[in-house]
Amino acid sequence: MGNLEGILLGILQGFTEFLPVSSSGHLVIAQDLLNVKQYGILFEVMVHFGTLLSVLWVFGSDIIRIATRFTREKQERHFAFMLLLGIIPTGLIGFFFRDLFIGFYESALKTGFMLLITGCILYAIPLLKPGVKNEQTISIYDALIVSVAQGLAIIPGLSRSGFTITAALWRGMDRETAVRFSFLVTIPVILGATLLELSELSAAGFSGFSSGIIYGTIAAFITGIFSIKLFVRLLRAGRFKFFAYYCWFAGTATIIFKLAGY
Repeated sequence: MGNLEGILLGILQGFTEFLPVSSSGHLVIAQDLLNVKQYGILFEVMVHFGTLLSVLWVFGSDIIRIATRFTREKQERHFAFMLLLGIIPTGLIGFFFRDLFIGFYESALKTGFMLLITGCILYAIPLLKPGVKNEQTISIYDALIVSVAQGLAIIPGLSRSGFTITAALWRGMDRETAVRFSFLVTIPVILGATLLELSELSAAGFSGFSSGIIYGTIAAFITGIFSIKLFVRLLRAGRFKFFAYYCWFAGTATIIFKLAGY
C-alpha cells in the first residue's frame, strides 16, 4: 500500500467510522476497487485505532470525570461498571467468531448485503423515541444488549454506531447517554483488538507494517474528530433516513458490480 492510498483510506475510515454507514464496509469495498491487499486485517485494526484516538480526544473530559469521581460519586461508578460490562459480549463474539469475520472482510459482495441491513436499521431509528435512562439508571441488560449490537457490527457493512445507538434508544436511554455510552464502550474493545493484532504481528516480525498504514492511521484520527461532532448534530436533528437511502444505494451498487464480475 502506498502513502497516498493509506491517507485516502484513512480519511474514508475517519469520516465513516462515526457516521452510520459502516466504515469497515467502506474499507472493504474501497480496497477491493483499488486492489489493495494487506497483511490480514492489520490496516483495518490500525485505522480503527486512529479513530479510537479521536474518541479519546473528543470525550476526554468525560473519561477524566469518571476516573476522578469514581470512588466518591455513585453515578460515575455505576456508569463505569456498565461500560466494563459492555466489553464482555463484544469481546466474546470477536474471539469466538474471529475467523468468520475475517471471511467477511475478504468479500465485497457480502459487505454489500450487510449495507442493505444497515439501511433498514437506520430507517427505523427516527421511529424510536428517546427514553429517560441516564448514566445512573441504565441497567445491566441495557449494557449487554448494546454490547451484543457492537459485537455483531464487527461484520463489515453493519454500522457500529447505527447498531449501538439503535440498541441504546430501544432500551430507553436518552440521546446524550446513548451517544456517550456508544462511543466510550468502543475504547477497551478497539484497544484490545489492536493489542491482539500487534502481538501476532510481533511474532511474525511486523512484516505487515508500512508507511501507508501509519499515514492512514493519522488521517483517520484527524477526520474522526470532525466525524464525531457531525454525528452528534445529526442525531439531535433526527436526520438518519438519508443515511439509510445511502446504504441501500451503496449496497445495491456493490452487489450489482460484484455479480457483474467487476
